[in-house]
Amino acid sequence: MPGLSTEERAVVQTVREWVDREVKPVVRDLEHADEYPEKLIEQMKELGIYGLAIPEPWGEAPVSMPCYALVTAELARGWMSLAGAMGGHTVVAKLLQAFGTPEQKDRYLPRMATGELRATMALTEPSGGSDLQNMSTHARLAGDSYVVNGSKTWISNARRSGLIALLCKTDPKAEPKHRGISVLLVEHGPGLTVSKDLKKLGYKGVETCELVFDDMRVPASAVLGGEPGKGFGQMMKGLETGRIQVAARALGVGRAAFDDALRYAQDRESFGQPIWRHQSIGNYLAEMGTKLTAAQQLILFAAEKFDAGERCDMEAGMAKLFASEIGMEVALNAVRIHGGYGYSTEFDVERYFRDAPLMIVGEGTNEIQRNVIAAQLVKRGGLD
Repeated sequence: MPGLSTEERAVVQTVREWVDREVKPVVRDLEHADEYPEKLIEQMKELGIYGLAIPEPWGEAPVSMPCYALVTAELARGWMSLAGAMGGHTVVAKLLQAFGTPEQKDRYLPRMATGELRATMALTEPSGGSDLQNMSTHARLAGDSYVVNGSKTWISNARRSGLIALLCKTDPKAEPKHRGISVLLVEHGPGLTVSKDLKKLGYKGVETCELVFDDMRVPASAVLGGEPGKGFGQMMKGLETGRIQVAARALGVGRAAFDDALRYAQDRESFGQPIWRHQSIGNYLAEMGTKLTAAQQLILFAAEKFDAGERCDMEAGMAKLFASEIGMEVALNAVRIHGGYGYSTEFDVERYFRDAPLMIVGEGTNEIQRNVIAAQLVKRGGLD
């Protein structure tokens, strides 16, 4: 763990040991039952995981972005859903720190640091997909309140998050469109309905829902930063954190798949020798280990640029693109190495194979990542 302080190394090690001790023994049953991991979430609160990105005076133990990414990877190594349970929470915490008014920070961050209050983002719409500027959810100013109407979908932790960072239009006539977009800090109340839970291939246990806003009144003071029309740029900065986090989740899933495959390849024998000695299996393992190491370095590179205060949308996009594709590849190859057992629900590799695709399409599809990367390469004049 190069670049981490002694204290940060201890944090990562603590989470790693907790995953092995508390998560690994129960995850298969929880995941197959699609059961919310209440006990594990409470333990995450006690470990201080929800406050890792929140500094004093609101929190106690902030860590660097590289450390946060490695903690996320450890959680995902145990169960990707646990990393998902705190992903949007951290993005909202970073948004509040970067753009929130003093009143907004004091209202939310102390409770977010303990996990008493959990947060999520609401960006995607049923008909909008990755085109965030083309949203229909809008908030009309009426006196000292905004009246919100519209719907959002694919919202993780929607039922259990007490705070929602809602991206919506506060000036539908603004040109260019992004100047009419704001982030509203919304709490559950009249006019907000969690309309349905979405059924998913993987990412079990943690709910993913559709939200409907029907004349919901939100105080005008709920605009992030106090000034409307800044939301699109704010959320794009927040997505740097989000994409590093999703990349780290993919790394964790890939690492779990690799660890299981490496262990199985040493235990399983055919033709009188462990199967890793067969060149085809050995080649798989060599490539899996190499690519996971490269993915981790890309993630840490983006995380270090973030901490340095530099723009890192391209670097975060590269990390998310590469790590998610490698996570999917490694999960598939782990199934190959396990043979028929890889298709069995009695082994964990089938879960990794179901969880991995989320990181390819989540937090901006990889097709969008490629667009972002290409545009930045042209704008910056290349890699330098």
